[in-house]
Amino acid sequence: METKKRKRINVIFPGALIDELKETIPPRERNRFIVEATQKELRRARLSKAVAGLREEPAWTDAHHPGLGSPEDVQAYSGRLRQPWPKSAENDDDPQGAGRSG
Repeated sequence: METKKRKRINVIFPGALIDELKETIPPRERNRFIVEATQKELRRARLSKAVAGLREEPAWTDAHHPGLGSPEDVQAYSGRLRQPWPKSAENDDDPQGAGRSG
C-alpha cells in the first residue's frame, strides 16, 4: 500500500518497546518495519471487524438454502456438481473433438 504522499506523525511508544526496537531493527529499517507492522495489524483489525459482522448477520442461513440443511444434502449437491457435463449434440458424431472451434 505504497502512496506517493507521505505524512509525518508523532507517536508515543513505551520506553521498553523503543529500546527493544532499537536493539532489534537497524536504524534505516525502523520506519519500514513500523509501517509494515501497522499495515499488518490494520488488515487483522479489518478482518476481525468483518468476522464480527458475520456473527451478527450471517452471510448463509438455512432459510436461504433449504436443500442444504444436512451434511448428506451438501454431499449430494457437491456430487451433482462433480458429474461430467452431458455431451452436446454438436460433438456426438466426433468422439475426438476435432470439430471444436478455437
